[in-house]
Amino acid sequence: MTIELTAIEARIIGCLIEKEVTTPDYYPLTLNGLTTACNQKSNREPVMALSDAEVQDALEGLVAKRLVSDESGFNSRASKYQHRFCNTEFGDLKLSEQEKGIVCCMLLRGPQTPGELRTRTNRLCQFGDVKEVESVLDAMASRESGALVVKLPREAGKRESRYQHLFSGEVDIEALAQYAAPAAPAASNTRLDELESEVAALKQELAELRSLVNDLTS
Repeated sequence: MTIELTAIEARIIGCLIEKEVTTPDYYPLTLNGLTTACNQKSNREPVMALSDAEVQDALEGLVAKRLVSDESGFNSRASKYQHRFCNTEFGDLKLSEQEKGIVCCMLLRGPQTPGELRTRTNRLCQFGDVKEVESVLDAMASRESGALVVKLPREAGKRESRYQHLFSGEVDIEALAQYAAPAAPAASNTRLDELESEVAALKQELAELRSLVNDLTS
């Protein structure tokens, strides 16, 4: 891996990838729109409260790394930004639609289980079932050119192991393994998990609509 992002940089890249897919008519994003996206309360973990200045500073670092570009027109009143993180002529990182959806979701929400990723990526890509998510994750973890994700030891009380992206540095698996637990009971709360994810998705859509209104009226 040659890309190493800070927490704010990861949030910015995740937001740009997300909005490129979910709100293409308003992409690239203005600084105001990007700050609003970074600070969304839905589909973000942890929730951040970044200022325009903090986002601007991080953007300048990403532009210097050639991971973001300023796409402002000559007579544009506001700068607009788009990612050059993957699938561009400027870099070597090429991702399938499913891989891109997984990476985006992880950049926005950190480590997640295959089940969580299947539900939370539904606006970015499609998976037939959890096994398909696991298959894509396993391929991403064993790429010859360098792993993009790593499987974490299962946490105490959890039914599934989570996966974490490697765009912010290596993960100390041995340190995490001491918290690993035996297999959890077979009892399932799948339906509850699905309902919670659906509510989160609705909240995300509402936040995006508010962001678009703010952009149009600012």
